[in-house]
Amino acid sequence: MDPLITRRALNRATLDRQFLLRRTGKSVVEVVEQLGGLQAQTPHTWYTGLWNRIAGFKPADAADLLLSRELVRIALQRSTIHLVSARDCLAMRPLLQVVTERGTRTTYGKRLAGVDLDELAATARALLEARPMTFAELGRALAERWPTIDPHALGQGVRWLVPLVQVPPRGVWGKSGPIAHTSAESWLGFEVPPMTPAELVRRYLAAFGPASVMDVQTWSGLTRLGEVVESMDLVRFRDEVGRTLYDLPDAPRPGEDVPAPVRLMYDFDNLFLSYADRSRVITETGMAALQGFMGTNVMPRTILVDGVTAGDWTVARAKGVSTLTIHQWTPISVLDEVEQEGLRLLEFLAPGDKHEIAFRDSPSKP
Repeated sequence: MDPLITRRALNRATLDRQFLLRRTGKSVVEVVEQLGGLQAQTPHTWYTGLWNRIAGFKPADAADLLLSRELVRIALQRSTIHLVSARDCLAMRPLLQVVTERGTRTTYGKRLAGVDLDELAATARALLEARPMTFAELGRALAERWPTIDPHALGQGVRWLVPLVQVPPRGVWGKSGPIAHTSAESWLGFEVPPMTPAELVRRYLAAFGPASVMDVQTWSGLTRLGEVVESMDLVRFRDEVGRTLYDLPDAPRPGEDVPAPVRLMYDFDNLFLSYADRSRVITETGMAALQGFMGTNVMPRTILVDGVTAGDWTVARAKGVSTLTIHQWTPISVLDEVEQEGLRLLEFLAPGDKHEIAFRDSPSKP
């Protein structure tokens, strides 16, 4: 029988690999690659995800890498926008293209009937590599060739067919700009071999293991990974409800008694979105609190206490004062630690403001 691994041990293994037990001195690119990317559909909140993980992190440390094209934002896992290294962008996108294809065919397939997809991809590449465009601009330009087809559907078809990166200033700290795209190949200017399914599984386990096949599929959006996982040289565990979990043989699995510091997580942190079973980090009370956000485009910015969800936080700014409000989902016994981490976060988010911390005894509302 496979050895038992407890939920608390899973929690500590995950936090360790996510650089959430202690901040790391690794470079931004190294951390982003270790994590398999950060979910980054919002322009800026993911900067807090890096601040939580990298010692001495400053916004320019990542913003400059977007400008130099060492980092990019592109639709990958689950067809959502992720921040990844240039190398991972080019390696992962061919493997994960099927995820975007599946959703696009379901939503827009009928509206794209009769369109030659190879011609659509080639026409769009020429347009986008001449100058970056928003989807609205791209759709209008493509409608000149396909006047009877919904322009929005044409643009979404291109999102599936062509690897599209969002170009700066979108995503650059302190900047704003249109959601404009160009092809990853033209933006980055080099090639790498596509990642294999087994390589993707290894990357996932290095960042999130031990985990089940369903966990890997939830993170990636891919299906039928069971045979891939079973063919790999992995160690096996069983969790407290009997599920089989897999891991890399040499991956770190710290003891249950390792302390976990308070962390104030950003809204779409991968820690909460990369498992079919999220109970290693989200408590039953936390799941109940999160139910209020289901079906919205808003996610709470969650507080970890002893490695699990204990509340959420919001920031409001008025007249030079930034106030971070802590909403407790359950009574927090280490409010002083939460307050100190909150003040450090405010110094990161709004260094020129006066900073205040407030506490509330209920979750924030979407």
